[in-house]
Order: sequence, then C-alpha cells, then structure tokens
Amino acid sequence: MIVLLTMVFVFSCRKDEEEKKAVEETILPDTAVNFDLTQIPFYNLSDYHFFLGNMKMFSPNNRVLPYEPISQLFTDYAHKSRFIWMPAGVSATYVTDHKVFDFPNGTVMIKNFYYDHVQPNDERKILETRLIYKKDNAWHFADYIWNEDQTEATFNLQGLNVPISWIDDIGNPRTIDYRIPAESECFTCHKLDDTSLPIGPKPQNLNKDFTYVNGTMNQLQKWIEVGYLTNTLPTDIVTVVDWKDATQPLEQRVRSYIDINCAHCHQEGSHCSYRPLRFAYSETLLPENLGICVAPQEFISEQLTHIISRGNINRSVMFFRMNSVEQQYRMPLMGRTIVHDEAVALITEYIQSLSPACP
Repeated sequence: MIVLLTMVFVFSCRKDEEEKKAVEETILPDTAVNFDLTQIPFYNLSDYHFFLGNMKMFSPNNRVLPYEPISQLFTDYAHKSRFIWMPAGVSATYVTDHKVFDFPNGTVMIKNFYYDHVQPNDERKILETRLIYKKDNAWHFADYIWNEDQTEATFNLQGLNVPISWIDDIGNPRTIDYRIPAESECFTCHKLDDTSLPIGPKPQNLNKDFTYVNGTMNQLQKWIEVGYLTNTLPTDIVTVVDWKDATQPLEQRVRSYIDINCAHCHQEGSHCSYRPLRFAYSETLLPENLGICVAPQEFISEQLTHIISRGNINRSVMFFRMNSVEQQYRMPLMGRTIVHDEAVALITEYIQSLSPACP
C-alpha cells in the first residue's frame, strides 16, 4: 500500500509539473507575441499580442520591454508609454553614444499616446499607438487609432485630427485638435538620407535607471540582460539630462531639450539639413551650432536679428518660433499645435542668462 501511494504521489507531482510546464510554454515563448514579418501590418493592434489582458492597461507580454528616454519629445502635452520587442536570438549593437543603435530585423518599437483627465468624464483616453519596425533592413511605420470604447485600435496611416479637451497636470483646462500623423508626416521627422529611422533609442537618451516590475535597473544594462543589446558599451557614455530637472546645469537642460525635439530634423541628411544649425547634443557644445549670435537665413522681421541673441529674447528667432503656433513659424514644424509653456520658460531663462550682447 505504501509503495502504491508513493507511486501515485510521484505520478501526481510529475503530472502537476508537466501541466505547469505546458502552461508556461503557452505564455513564455516569443510566439506569444505575433510578429510575423510576412504578414504585418495587421489590421488590429490586438493581433500582435503585445499586451496581456485588457489592452488599454498596457500590461506587456513576454519580452515586451518598457523603456523611457531621459528627456522626452513634446507632443501637445500627450503622455506616452514606450515598449520594445525583438525576436529571440538577435540583438542591437552600439554605434556611438549619440546615434541610434543598429537594430536587427524584426525589431518593433511601440509608442502609445494618451491623455489623462479627459473631459467631460475625467478619464484616460488613448488616441493612438505608433509602431516603427525593421523589415528587410529598412524601417516602416504602422499607426493604430483607438476606438471610443478603448477596446481596440485599427491600422490607419492616412492621418486624422481628433478634438480633445482635458485638464493638464497643473490643473489648466485645455482643448486642441490632436494630430495623428499620416505616413508622410512620420517620414518627415524620421528621415535620414531618404530612409526612415527611429529618433530616441540612443545610448545618450537611455542611460538611466528605470523601475521594472522586478526592480530598478539601468535601462541599457536591462537591454543587455534580456538579450536586446550586445555587451559592447563604453563605460563613459556621454548622457543627456532631463530638461525638467532644475538641479541640472541650465545649458545642459536646454541642449537636451533641443536634442530630442529638434535634432532629428537639424542634422545632415534630414528635413532641415539645408540650414546651418546642428542641434544634436553632441554638437551644441559649439555655440554656432546652437545658433548663438548666428543670423537667420530667412527674414521674419527686422527685430529678429539672431537665432539666439544673447540676453534678448525679443531678438531671438528660437524664442519666437517656440512661442508661435503659426504653421509657417512654429518650431518644431510638426508634432505640436500649442505652445510648450515650460520649454518657452526654459529657453527664456537661458537666453536672458547669456552675455555679452551679440554684435
């Protein structure tokens, strides 16, 4: 009897382990994320299986890894959550501190755009989820617009204006026509030498701690740990700062903001490469690249004498463009329809701190 009970117990345990393993195997392999390069883009965002359970909660599936740049690009005060996924057995490689990683085919970056305290119901509303993915050694776009019930998002690269009213993070009521970009608009900002490219995933932008579900860790080291990045990083990465962090030097905050919001256009081979300004964090140590005491190429008014006129915002084209909502003047050209008040305050403080006056 004892032998029989022992055999039954062992068999039962073994069966439990096998069932547990079978359940794990239905959850853990990369097949849990549906990213067949021969079939994408799918019509529904849910078809990818990026998120578990209620999709609007953004609970990531296996190896769908959240990330966050140190300084973030402004998009009409929209909140964003970002994720990256790669197939098993491939990794990105380091190029330089200030260049996008060399990502393998099959990489997809997922960016969700949403607002909190949307009126009249004071609720969160997700507007779009943008994908940029690498296939056949080229980057492609797929945008998904969320339905009113917040249960699904469907493929659309035609562009759309969405009216939205919300209470911002400091209690101000705001109303805008939020712009979901068309494919051509995506390409305008993500263009480099007539090919598409991500903007944010560079070592300089990701070299910070992030709180994951299993603890806090440097993002770059986390990417290495999960196999998304080869372990060839230098030990002294030149890193941007959080432009909102008032404890950081003012100049670095300005250069970090300009880098993430403007450098993707103001570089060689990009949309504004015909202008002499070079706004990358690695290049704005040179005052002329930032536009300090540099005369504008186009005439706006006699008052605006320099891109940045030391000590005088009223003579500075940068201040004028950042403070404008007119399409022919505003900077950046796309991605915003309202003034980024905190950024204008930052650039005002910076310009007024500079001396002597430009000749």
